[in-house]
Amino acid sequence: MSAAPMRTGTPPFATLAQPGPARAARWLAAAGGAIRHSFDLAPGRTLLDAVAGPLGEAGMRGGVVHLAGGSFSPFAYVMPALSADPRYAAYYSETFRPAGETRLERASVTFGERDGAPFLHVHGAWIEADGRRRAGHLLPAEVVVSGPVRAEAWGTAGAAWRVEPDAETNFSLFTPASSSEGEAGCLLLKIQPNEEIHAAIEAACRMHGLPAARVRGIGSIVRPAFADGRVIPTDASEVWIRDGLVRPGPDGGAVARLDIAVVDVGGAIHEGVLLRGANAACITFELCLTAE
Repeated sequence: MSAAPMRTGTPPFATLAQPGPARAARWLAAAGGAIRHSFDLAPGRTLLDAVAGPLGEAGMRGGVVHLAGGSFSPFAYVMPALSADPRYAAYYSETFRPAGETRLERASVTFGERDGAPFLHVHGAWIEADGRRRAGHLLPAEVVVSGPVRAEAWGTAGAAWRVEPDAETNFSLFTPASSSEGEAGCLLLKIQPNEEIHAAIEAACRMHGLPAARVRGIGSIVRPAFADGRVIPTDASEVWIRDGLVRPGPDGGAVARLDIAVVDVGGAIHEGVLLRGANAACITFELCLTAE
């Protein structure tokens, strides 16, 4: 597993003070051979079981899943929230359980394990029975598939996502793990708080020899800044990448472009291309990079 050293100096973008000591490594990555798997989620199963079963059978230990279409009932989620507890820089809202059937628009899922069992971290957008479009952090053990959902997964058997304590944030978070350095067909990348996400992605690509890659995953951003000039004044957020790319720039170096959706603490959804060099991770970013 590779890691980036601590950054020094004051960054030219919004950051959020964390309660614990900063991890020396500002991003962590583990690589393995790429696996791709497509399937439909089986109605009647929880989201956790419907995703984890097929991916376990495919031999995947860590990756990302894109979900589209279909429906859920019951449904449960939380939204980002400011923290009233000094142990956390940001937290979650109360749990919402809308009545009726919820139609999924799109979601992105980190797949890995917690305490030796399959575990998911899910951000997405949906339409509730009242017709309103909402977004946030789904609770996969409480959400039940009611209509077939299409799943596209990218990951690896050579590295894994494992939930581990993170002293910097006081949360237990997905962290990449690998028994040995593997080929970089698929790279699992965790970005620490207050690190500029484009810079971390580009640095990981350089270290692992990925001149071109597709970037997928989820995380949170402090006051997201978009390329069109919008800046969203929310310290806590839930983000998923709609379309992410790394391509060689004019000097041959890696250049990341991230088209995202983000929900703020008020429930408003914002979408578009991020301004490169101006967006720091809030709590974490969990990314899966696949070579192209």
